Amino acid sequence: MNTKLAVPLLLVLAGLTLTHEVEIANSADPLARDPGPRATPPDAGSPLAGLTRTETAFFTAGKDDFEEAETVSEGLGPTMNLDSCVGCHSQPSSGGSSPAVNPQVAFANKMGARNRVPSFIRRDGPVREVRFVRNPDGTADGGVHSLFTIAGRSDAGGCGVAQPDFDREFSRGNAIFRIPTPVFGAGLIEQIPDAVIRASALSTVAQKSALGIAGRPNVILPFNTISGQTNNNGNDGTIARFGWKAQNKSLLLFSGEAYNVEMGITNELFQTEREENRNCQFAAHPNSITDTTASNGTAVISAIEKFSFFMRFLAPPKPSADQPGGAASIGRGRGNFAEVGCTLCHTPSLRTGNSNIAALRDQPVNLFSDLLLHDMGTTLADGVSQGQAGPREFRSAPLWGLGQRLFFLHDGRTSDLVVAIRSHASDGSEANRVVGNFMRLPERDKQDLLNFLRSL
Repeated sequence: MNTKLAVPLLLVLAGLTLTHEVEIANSADPLARDPGPRATPPDAGSPLAGLTRTETAFFTAGKDDFEEAETVSEGLGPTMNLDSCVGCHSQPSSGGSSPAVNPQVAFANKMGARNRVPSFIRRDGPVREVRFVRNPDGTADGGVHSLFTIAGRSDAGGCGVAQPDFDREFSRGNAIFRIPTPVFGAGLIEQIPDAVIRASALSTVAQKSALGIAGRPNVILPFNTISGQTNNNGNDGTIARFGWKAQNKSLLLFSGEAYNVEMGITNELFQTEREENRNCQFAAHPNSITDTTASNGTAVISAIEKFSFFMRFLAPPKPSADQPGGAASIGRGRGNFAEVGCTLCHTPSLRTGNSNIAALRDQPVNLFSDLLLHDMGTTLADGVSQGQAGPREFRSAPLWGLGQRLFFLHDGRTSDLVVAIRSHASDGSEANRVVGNFMRLPERDKQDLLNFLRSL
């Protein structure tokens, strides 16, 4: 056993111990710092290698729809968070996460809309969706409350639907946030068999138990609610894997929900308007459905199917071999990442099973996630339950592509990897001992680990 990891954890809640602070003060090594996002061309956004010509055409059609801004006449609203998929998923390229400049600020008053920008939505902050923890009567809510309405837009007639009082709910501690999850490599994640996820979890039970780590899949049971708001759609008792709490099973369900919830556009999975005010319905045919009259395959399929094909055929991010810090530092950092116990939740690789798409069949998935739910304690708890995921549980976020991400944790509260790591430690968190191991590393070893993370 490495003796540098055998020191007792004295104060895991703060992520630092007094002893450790003294060691830092006496150390000749500079304090380890997050190198920041790699300032290189995007290492993600391309289609999977090995797609057929037809599959590539579906990827391209999906990408075009993913990047298109919707209008009220196409069904946008009456309430929504933004008017395109790429607005949320654009860093470092289409399919990523929140960009450096939040498009929600400009969108709030687009085409004359009269929306107020809530205090927690900033131009230099992450794109956010808002959920209310509880309803006014104290019962569980947990559902998305769209930030904006079409009221006042030049294409929205006399619609007068009002925004909720977000700042009031935020001041009461009733508003929690989620930032967009990247969808690079999502098709590979979709094709990992449940048996592979379960076997991987069982293979490290002893090591995890020694560090206080558990983990369980989010098995969405039929006829159970996704949140406090009724939602009985599309889950069948198998392991879900998409979203911050692994609340969605498939990319089609993920797409359909996002189209309805984030943009207010009904579709074949979600046929009902979230806001049914008759004075705010301006699309003659708001549903995005299969066009049986179209002349070719990519034109026939609905928007949510196109989104799904884009994400399904989107290649995973490419890690850097030598940036930041050089190949030797990254190699040492990979070893440190495993040694302190990070790989017990952020599993380096799983594997897909059989698929009718050759590019997805029996492929390694180097996602750095076990796709399981873990109790993250009080610091990260958001008070929301989804499926079997409780108020303090989150899916281990896949870390591939981390090197070019700008915001971290489910609510985008920090852009600093060190802060993100320390935030994993709090009362009741399964990560406490692992964070303690990280904090006791010599500063040079911490820096190697941070360089490794930013190489992904």
